[in-house]
Amino acid sequence: MADSNGTAKTAESRARGIRATGRRRKGPTRRRRALTITLCTLTSVVLLGGAGLGYVYFKLNGNLKGVDINAALGHDRPKAVDNGSMNILVMGSDSRAGKNGEYGKDEGAARSDTAMIVHVYKGHKKASVVSVPRDTMIKRPDCTTKDGKDVPGAQRAMFNTAFEVGGPACAVRTVESISNVRMNHFVEVDFTGFKKLIDALGGVDVTTSKAIDDDHSHLHLQPGKHTLNGEQSLGLVRTRHGVPGGDGSDLGRIQLQQTFIKALMNQVKNVGVLTNPTKLYDIADTATKAITTDTDLNSVSELAGLAKSLGGIGSENIDMVTLPVTYDPSNPDRVVPLEKKSGQVWDALRQDKEIPKSAIKGSAGDQGGTDKYVK
Repeated sequence: MADSNGTAKTAESRARGIRATGRRRKGPTRRRRALTITLCTLTSVVLLGGAGLGYVYFKLNGNLKGVDINAALGHDRPKAVDNGSMNILVMGSDSRAGKNGEYGKDEGAARSDTAMIVHVYKGHKKASVVSVPRDTMIKRPDCTTKDGKDVPGAQRAMFNTAFEVGGPACAVRTVESISNVRMNHFVEVDFTGFKKLIDALGGVDVTTSKAIDDDHSHLHLQPGKHTLNGEQSLGLVRTRHGVPGGDGSDLGRIQLQQTFIKALMNQVKNVGVLTNPTKLYDIADTATKAITTDTDLNSVSELAGLAKSLGGIGSENIDMVTLPVTYDPSNPDRVVPLEKKSGQVWDALRQDKEIPKSAIKGSAGDQGGTDKYVK
C-alpha cells in the first residue's frame, strides 16, 4: 500500500495528465476542447437540416475536405451491418499549425485527445455516443499513413497516439480493432472553428448550480443561467479544476463536455436558423470549413442527406457514456478498458441495441462528478 505522500502525488499527476509522447504537460492547455469541437460541429451540420445546407450548396461544397478511409483500410475490417444503423467516428484535431498556433507550439503531427463513436440506431430516431478517453491503454494495430508510410503497431499505446502517428485511417483502424465495430463514417474537426461556431449560433445556454471559478481556463461563472459566447464555451469544456465535486481529471471533463454538447444541440434547434438565411449561411460556412470527413460524406449533398435522415434525433434521444475503464495498475496516470464491460458496450452497438446500464456501473469513466453541476 502506498504511503500518503505517494497517494497525493498520484492524484496530482492523474489530474494533470500526460502528453501522448510521455512528457508531462507544462500546464493546462486548450487541447481538451477537441472533443467538444468535434461533436459540436457534427451536431450542428446534422441538426441544421438538409434544406439549409442545400441552400448554399455551391459556396459551401468547396469548404469541405475528405479522406478516403475505405481505400486506406481495404477489406480487412469488421463486417458492415446493413440494417440502416450507422457508426460515425468523431474526432477533434489539435494541430498547432497555421492559425492554430495561437493555442500552443506547433510540435508536428496533430493529436486528438478524445474520440466519440456515435451509433445511430435503425430508424434514425435515437443514438448512443461512446467517449474514449485519450489516455486509454490499448493494443494499436499496424497502420499506413496517407503518405504511404508504414507505422508499426504497439502492444501498449495510448489511444490518442493512433491519430498522431497515422492520421484518420489509423484512428479508424484502431477503433475497429478494439471494438470489432465497423465505422461507416469519419468526421474530424479543427478546434479553432469551435469558438466561431458558437458565436455564429449566438451563444449556448447553460445553467450552473454552483459557481465555477477556474483561472486555468479563464472561466468564472456564478450559479444561475448563462448564455456562453465562444470564449466562455471553450473555458467550460476545458475546465476540470473549477467545478465543485469534480475529481480534477480528464474523465470528469468528458462528462462536462457531454453535458455541453446536449445544451448545444438544444440551442441549434431553438435559434431559428432555417428562417434566417444570413445566420444559416454563417453557421454552415463556419461548420463546413472546420471539418474533414471520409470521402463518402465529402460533399454538401451527402451531408444534407445525412442531416435530413438524422434531423429528428434530439438531445433527449441520445445516450452518452464513457468507455468503461479503470485506472491502470502499472501507471495511475493512464486508464485501461474493463474488458467484460467494454465488451457489453461493443456488443450492444454491433447488435443495434441500447447500451445496458450494467456496462458502465463501477467504471471510472462515469464517476467524474462534473455532470451534477451544469445543465
